[in-house]
Amino acid sequence: MRPKRAPRERNLLRGGANIMKWLRNPDFYPNGLPAVGLLFLRIFTGYAMAQHGLGKIQNPFGWMGDAPVPGFLQALAAASEFFGGIALIFGVLTPLACLGIMSTMFVAIMSMMMRGAPMVAPKPSAPSWEMAGLFFFITLALFMTGPGRLSVDYFLFGRKRATETAT
Repeated sequence: MRPKRAPRERNLLRGGANIMKWLRNPDFYPNGLPAVGLLFLRIFTGYAMAQHGLGKIQNPFGWMGDAPVPGFLQALAAASEFFGGIALIFGVLTPLACLGIMSTMFVAIMSMMMRGAPMVAPKPSAPSWEMAGLFFFITLALFMTGPGRLSVDYFLFGRKRATETAT
């Protein structure tokens, strides 16, 4: 025999089930769940990239110390990480932001590989190119799929293109 629950507890459980039905309803989301998935991916990746670039953008021409990389290339990398991350969060000029981040991450991957760093670090403090590779492939996926309907790009450019192809 099931134990009786208090009326308040029963209402909370029923309310939680209703919320889950509501969230699983594909009509709740514009363009279904893929648009929401792209939104979450863009926000998380953009925030992480902006955080990575924040320290670099404060010293854009010398954040690498005495590395043999020209200052203007260091500034380009810092700008692509910081401003590209912010652009990803809002879905503004997403292909351009993705190209900048992919270029920076490609150079980071190649420089780590040339130093002999493995993909996954054997110890927590050891160098690896795992994070740069992850950011590269996430931005490649966003570059190939687009920012989704929940973005400024779609608001400015996508709706017009969608109506042109429908006619």
